[in-house]
Amino acid sequence: MKKAASRTNGNSGSGTKLVIVESPTKAKTIRKFLGSNYIVESCMGHVRDLPQSAKDIPEKVKKEKWAQLGVNVDKNFEPLYCIPKDKTKVIKNLREKLSEADELYLATDEDREGESISWHLLEVLKPNVPTKRMVFHEITKEAIKKSLDETREIDYNLVRAQEARRVLDRLVGYTISPLIWKKVAFGLSAGRVQSVAVKLVVDREKERLKFKKSSYYGLQAELEKSGTAFESKIVSYKNKKIATGKDFDGLTGQLAAGKDLTVLDLAGAQDILSEIKGKNWSVTEVEEKPVSRKPYAPFITSTLQQESNRKLGLSSRETMQVAQKLYEQGFITYMRTDSTFLSNEAINAARESILQKYGKDYLPASPRTYEGKKAKGAQEAHEAIRPAGISFQDPDETGLTGSQFKLYDLIWKRTMASQMTDAKQKQVSAKLSVGDAIFSASGTTIEFPGFLRAYVEGSDDPEADLESRDVKLPQLKTNDAVKANKVEPTAHETKPPARFTEASLVQTMEKEGIGRPSTYASVIGTIVDRGYVRKAGSALVPTFTAMVVSKLLSQHLAQYVDLGFTSEMEQSLDHIADGDMNWEIYLKGVYHGPKGLRATVEAQQDKIDPEEARTIKLDGLDKYEFHVGRYGAYVKSKRGGDDVSASIPDAEAPADITPEAVEKLIDQKLKGADSLGDDPVTGKKVYVLNGRYGPYVQLGESDDEKIKRGSLPPGTDPKDVTLPMALELLSLPKTLGSHPDTKKDIKVGIGRFGPFVLHDGDYRSIPKTETVFTMDLEKAVALLSQPKKGRGKASALKEFGQHPNHDVTVSLFNGPYGPYLKAGKANIGLPEGTTVDQLTPEVAFTLVNEKLGSGKAEGKGKTKTKGRITPKASAAKKADVEGVKKVVVKKSKK
Repeated sequence: MKKAASRTNGNSGSGTKLVIVESPTKAKTIRKFLGSNYIVESCMGHVRDLPQSAKDIPEKVKKEKWAQLGVNVDKNFEPLYCIPKDKTKVIKNLREKLSEADELYLATDEDREGESISWHLLEVLKPNVPTKRMVFHEITKEAIKKSLDETREIDYNLVRAQEARRVLDRLVGYTISPLIWKKVAFGLSAGRVQSVAVKLVVDREKERLKFKKSSYYGLQAELEKSGTAFESKIVSYKNKKIATGKDFDGLTGQLAAGKDLTVLDLAGAQDILSEIKGKNWSVTEVEEKPVSRKPYAPFITSTLQQESNRKLGLSSRETMQVAQKLYEQGFITYMRTDSTFLSNEAINAARESILQKYGKDYLPASPRTYEGKKAKGAQEAHEAIRPAGISFQDPDETGLTGSQFKLYDLIWKRTMASQMTDAKQKQVSAKLSVGDAIFSASGTTIEFPGFLRAYVEGSDDPEADLESRDVKLPQLKTNDAVKANKVEPTAHETKPPARFTEASLVQTMEKEGIGRPSTYASVIGTIVDRGYVRKAGSALVPTFTAMVVSKLLSQHLAQYVDLGFTSEMEQSLDHIADGDMNWEIYLKGVYHGPKGLRATVEAQQDKIDPEEARTIKLDGLDKYEFHVGRYGAYVKSKRGGDDVSASIPDAEAPADITPEAVEKLIDQKLKGADSLGDDPVTGKKVYVLNGRYGPYVQLGESDDEKIKRGSLPPGTDPKDVTLPMALELLSLPKTLGSHPDTKKDIKVGIGRFGPFVLHDGDYRSIPKTETVFTMDLEKAVALLSQPKKGRGKASALKEFGQHPNHDVTVSLFNGPYGPYLKAGKANIGLPEGTTVDQLTPEVAFTLVNEKLGSGKAEGKGKTKTKGRITPKASAAKKADVEGVKKVVVKKSKK
């Protein structure tokens, strides 16, 4: 049961109060709203955790058989908590600050993890002063004041739920992973949620393997009425429906059972075309139907991740990192939530913004309410993700840039749309006859855009999307004659089930109750980082390692990758959070006993043959065996009674491998590839080969002492490589000539990150409009003269020149989390509220002083002792900061 909140006047009294939050950015923002008697410090996330390696385990328990687990499974599942080495200074600083304080406020996030961090701080710091828990779901002046006035005690149900989740994840991971090391490959891992996510991706790949493609034809007509052209497609011929893609069975490639349809081939389509040629077209049926669409609910964690992936191309991990920054800077409410509820203040703010930006026609008579309905195990935040505050800041007025601006804009628009009027559309469908054929045409007209004016799901530009949705038909009435401008056969093929994207995987995991939205980003990041899944564009493609590990778990530890079982685990953890279940009793049932995790893994261990465990068969490729070995995946087959094998390139997707491709790999291994010809200089043969890391060209035989190889340019098909092209690639890097200014060589080549130009240690990527073959000296010099761009980063937004006190150039860049200053090797974030336009050289140099020290003041009051700044230095730093604030405020008033 939750302990009652203690109501206190957080603003009373003049004593020093220490407020602890998780991050420096959050601390920085909160300081603005509190008085001088408040000290706000960051604990930098978790201050204790289970041991990450053997060196973290205390000597006194190292010999215990449970020590590697970090959980005493024989003593009430007591966790072994350690303070990581990188947190010892943080703890020391917090203790020093606590010794000066009269009260302690634990202000970590309001979800389970935040509650757990507060509890760990309490355990580590052991305060002797009154301690209060303050919670808020947005960082605004009003929210912080309210949280100080309405503090509570730590919710131990939430702490136990988080602790049980952490312990359960450790038990599953550390018990199953060693089994995979022994049977498949060392270094692989299993996880309670991670392994289920991998199985989902693998199962989709298996569906693609089983899929059988079907081909069919249709007829498409370009028609005209009253000067307006429109398209129409055949739907039936001689009173029999024409088959389309949805009518085929993907497992057989045939028409789905029970369907009596005509499947057109090219000849059949041309026969119908001949029959209707020259005949009159007329309208036989017209139907108009008004359609009303309601807006989407405001964002929760999972829908934000899905839409950010679709619209902005951000991964779940990137989305949550950017959202965290926005929350900590006070731009949005807490970003880990399953609730679609909006407070009255938020609704009023949204309605006011809609009235100002879109007008009264877009504002419904009464506010829209969304049930605070949560998925089971919802995060503890009380509201949807929305702009923070009692009035919503327009995206263009925030001063945000880059990903931060884009994500805030997305959240702002979604929140606006959730409180706007319905979209009104008119759908028109028509049937047209010509000879024995019936064609259909359809159109949609947007009568009133409503919420679509602000937000269209999956679209970057609502206005452009409204235009594309408006597919108009001319005015049509029954018996109207229409003119056919063109009629032609259209070829079609059925497509296999689409691979998961991050967005669709998150959607499926949420639907199945696997994991929780707050964990999706880390789960997807983990399966990519561990080599189970790779990204091909936005698609998530399983590797052969994933296929093998998923097979082993499905065969021998099936319940631990079963959707229902994993979902039940989540529900049990939710019951613990609600105080309805004892966490120790639950963990005992999961781990101990004849059907528990430990006994199950021990029983299966001897039943698993390592060779068989590393092998997998693929549908449609029965004569081949696919294996995972020390150096990656390889395929085995029989040739003349002998076993033969060949490596499979890492970029090859399991469902995309064909028998022809496998035979080519094996032939290349046995016979060597056919040479393109001989090198005129050395007389050696030149080959195009396929390796683990992709295609390449090679000069000489594989057993030569010295072999020269060169990667193919990105996007180059090995079949298109000619001998001259191969020789050109083998000559790389080659010298184009001397730079006119330095007289030093300029070279061109292909490296890890693609084609490049090199001059005096300065690398520049060759733009996609050029290739290594078209790059000449003149183009290279021009490329080198441009401002240098880091990989994936823009050039400097502003250059402020040399710092007067430090021997560094100061520049302004735009990073993934907003603008920052670069001074030598130091990166310096801008203070909250500082926009790019406000940043003058004076402000920039002062910020550099704050980071690097004032320079000229060295030896005059500013000294350092073992990394600690003395009181004089601290005062100087405070003066620097105050100076920045004054300059910024002064500029912003202009």
